[in-house]
Amino acid sequence: MNADEARATVLAVLATIAPEANLSELELDVEFRDQLDIDSMDFLNFIIGVHERTGIDIPEEDYPALETLAGCINYLVAARPAG
Repeated sequence: MNADEARATVLAVLATIAPEANLSELELDVEFRDQLDIDSMDFLNFIIGVHERTGIDIPEEDYPALETLAGCINYLVAARPAG
């Protein structure tokens, strides 16, 4: 997965979690919770959505790496799908 694909995947999942948000204005290094007013359950649903779309296993200890758009892109580009 390249950076553009990772970004598109993240934005697609976020659109299901925060449909009212203007995702084109997301800042790379600001946590989603601060930008999108999502709670911990929304964030967990985001993690599940990313896993379902990519097949990449995301262990709980890696969740902090996925709290920003830049973090998600870097994580997904570096990760390999399960299987």
